[in-house]
Amino acid sequence: MSSPVGGLRNVKIFVLYLMENIGYPLDYLTINDIVMQNDYVMYLDFAQAFTEMSDAALVEVCGKDALGNDLYCVSEKGRCVAEELQSDILPAILKHSMRCALRYLDFRKRGVSLDSDVQKTGNGKYRVHLVMREKEEVIFETALLVDSAYRAQEITRHFRDMPEVVYKGTMAILSGDASYLDQ
Repeated sequence: MSSPVGGLRNVKIFVLYLMENIGYPLDYLTINDIVMQNDYVMYLDFAQAFTEMSDAALVEVCGKDALGNDLYCVSEKGRCVAEELQSDILPAILKHSMRCALRYLDFRKRGVSLDSDVQKTGNGKYRVHLVMREKEEVIFETALLVDSAYRAQEITRHFRDMPEVVYKGTMAILSGDASYLDQ
């Protein structure tokens, strides 16, 4: 089964597009995180595509981060490939993915941290408590009562995987601007 953007060729184009448009070097885990933001690419396809792009010199190591991890950039060859083949993926998918990637990177840069807790209540339900902090100041906090442990874990997983989406969505709904659902 291939990724929603198509086969490995399209996965490579997708990754190159995001990396090139972000415009600064990224480590492998961050690249993985930004690619996975919208479920357009499956992890195994990403891993295989990234290895092939590295082997084909479409991406290259262009530095190290503070922890000594390799930082990757799109090579000149990769830039040419991405420009020539970009039209294989719907522009709306590329634009949406780029917005999500930039939002994700902004949250990381701002030092947003997350806490979540699930507790079983006396009546067989589960209380999910979610907290988001920016530099130790609480910027988001909510508690939900749900009917199953599975649902509680899914909410917690989604909160941890895509906190910027949860934050933006909650702010939009509570402020009366639910148009974010159309994006």
